[in-house]
Amino acid sequence: MFHASPQTKGKIAHKTIDTKKASNKADELVSLPVYSERYHLMGKIDIYNKKKKKLIERKYQLKQIFQGQIYQLWAQMFCLQEMGYEVESLAFYEISSNKMIPIELPTEEETKAFSSFIYAFQNFCPSDDFTVNPNKCRHCVYCNLCDKTENDNVYT
Repeated sequence: MFHASPQTKGKIAHKTIDTKKASNKADELVSLPVYSERYHLMGKIDIYNKKKKKLIERKYQLKQIFQGQIYQLWAQMFCLQEMGYEVESLAFYEISSNKMIPIELPTEEETKAFSSFIYAFQNFCPSDDFTVNPNKCRHCVYCNLCDKTENDNVYT
């Protein structure tokens, strides 16, 4: 399998989470599998601080925070809440700068938008028409395999 440079850095940065060596604090859950019956989602959180009721998603570098990354954090939060954990704060931790970036909890409207997005995603049909975002395609490691774009990615 091919991994672009950002993926390689991400895999290296995630190694301490995946091997549960990112923290040995008793009040922190690391690399916990999570599931939401409501949204039909499953995944793994990076760090949940039980004492602070804080969910942290680690990223190697965040030049810009995209809506999809926020949805990732919210999805993890919804999973944790369904599993009985209280979440009072969210943050991204940027490894390259050793910086914590707080993220607001979703409002009721944002939760509805998230829910609509998840529904649309789960009901996506590749044969339906959709708008191609050329900038996203250029940064997708799979765009050379995609029949929806003529762009080459920036990693070739």
